[in-house]
Amino acid sequence: MTGNHFKGQEVSCCIKYFIFGFNILFWLLGMALVGIGLWAWSEKGVLSNISSITDLGGLDPVWLFMVVGGVMFILGFAGCIGALRENTFLLKFFSVFLGIIFFLELTTGVLAFVFKDWIKDQLNLFINNNIRAYRDDIDLQNLIDFTQEYWECCGAFGADDWNLNIYFNCTDGNPSREKCGVPFSCCTKDPAEDVINTQCGYDVRAKPDSEQKDYINVKGCVPQFEKWLQDNLTLVAGIFIGVALLQIFGICLAQNLVSDIEAVQASWVPPPLSMRRLPPHSSKKASAYYT
Repeated sequence: MTGNHFKGQEVSCCIKYFIFGFNILFWLLGMALVGIGLWAWSEKGVLSNISSITDLGGLDPVWLFMVVGGVMFILGFAGCIGALRENTFLLKFFSVFLGIIFFLELTTGVLAFVFKDWIKDQLNLFINNNIRAYRDDIDLQNLIDFTQEYWECCGAFGADDWNLNIYFNCTDGNPSREKCGVPFSCCTKDPAEDVINTQCGYDVRAKPDSEQKDYINVKGCVPQFEKWLQDNLTLVAGIFIGVALLQIFGICLAQNLVSDIEAVQASWVPPPLSMRRLPPHSSKKASAYYT
């Protein structure tokens, strides 16, 4: 008989394989998001010219896939392999990393509530920077169009914010056909139209302000976003609380598994010398020892 002896301590199989199964889904989903991000960059030629990553003046939506996917991949890997191999280092890394994310989310929520005006100014600056880069990246363009269509808004605080874009500004020297216009996503939707009119925003800002509201949504996206938050406060709070509870649950499970593993390791007792399997070359020494 060989092996180590333990004094009644054992690792909980339920916790171990629950953490393993839960995190392997995160791991695979993280890999999928990173793969989608790399594919998108490949299609845009970014991978063949890495320096172009920093050339875009606005937000490249691919970064969202890469960052979220990377975090999910790291967390999923640490939790999955740590639980399967009963590796306390990876499980502690999983707990600490998840705790840091939870703390950052909590801090961000508190700061956003306390510094509302500053957050509003930063959101305005962020949207305006992306308006400038609207035609520079197709993914950013699709993101802005989706946002304006979903919230039925135009620009950060109004349609005139599109003067920041070189294709839509109203200056005399602008040769663009889109001069003094807005993207089609600013236009009010006609339920009778089956095909989107991508030219509906042409020259609309050249009209008097009283007439513009007949063609486009004149409200800005920042006020519309604030209104959406107020109307869906219960839903947003429920999502944040649910995510927070899930993170705390994951940390507790990982720490519980670490405690089980360390308890088993602490209760390890070497087998008696007479039960140990000695290498062949030491058999003579063993015989002499036992006699």
